[in-house]
Amino acid sequence: MKKLFFVLIAFTTISCQSQDKKSNYSQVKEPIKIKMTNEMEVATFAGGCFWCTEAIFLELKGVEKVLPGYIGGTVQNPTYKEVCNGTTGHAEAIQITFNPKIISYGELLEIFFATHDPTTLNRQGNDEGTQYRSEVFYYTDTQKQLTQDYIVLMTTEKTFKNPIVTRVSPASEFFIAEDYHQNYYNLNKTQSYCSYVITPKIEKLKKNYKQKLKSNF
Repeated sequence: MKKLFFVLIAFTTISCQSQDKKSNYSQVKEPIKIKMTNEMEVATFAGGCFWCTEAIFLELKGVEKVLPGYIGGTVQNPTYKEVCNGTTGHAEAIQITFNPKIISYGELLEIFFATHDPTTLNRQGNDEGTQYRSEVFYYTDTQKQLTQDYIVLMTTEKTFKNPIVTRVSPASEFFIAEDYHQNYYNLNKTQSYCSYVITPKIEKLKKNYKQKLKSNF
C-alpha cells in the first residue's frame, strides 16, 4: 500500500468558523437524490472543514463534481450556523461524483485518509466539534466493505501512531451547503484560513499525488 501522507497545521488559532462572515445566511434546499450508474458513482466523506476537503477532491482526475454540505444529522435543511452550533448532529461533508473508470472508490479513500487526521475525535486542527468528525458515509455494501477493510489494513500496518476513529455509516440525506461555500478555496485563496490551512494541503497533494491530478503542475 502506498505510504499515506497528511498535513497537520499546528501553532495557529485560525479556524474556518472564525473566518466565516456569512454564517447567519439561511438557504433552504432539498436533500440530494443519489443516482449511481456504470459511468458515475457517488462517495460522501466527512473529514473536517468542507472548504478543505472540497478543494482537495476538485483537483482529482475522474472527479466530475464536489458538493459541500451536511449529512448525518436529525434536522431538515440545516443552516451553517446551526451545524456549527453542534445542535443538528450533522457533519460538514463533501459529496463526490466520480467516474470509476478513471478513479476508483479505493483511490478516493486513500486520498481521503491521506489528507486529514483520522485519529482525532471530532476535531481537525483548530476546527473542533462533532461537525468536524471523520466519517465515511457509504451508499453500497461494496463501499462499506472497502472502507472497513482499508481501516483494518491501516490499523494492521500502523499507518498512524494513534487509533483511527473514523466512523463508517450508511448514507443519510445530504443537504447542499449555502451557495457561498461552493468552490470556496478557489474563490478565496488570499483569505487567511485558505492560505494557512488549505494551501499547504493542496501543495502536499500536488507533491504526492501528481499523477492523479487534473492539472499538470
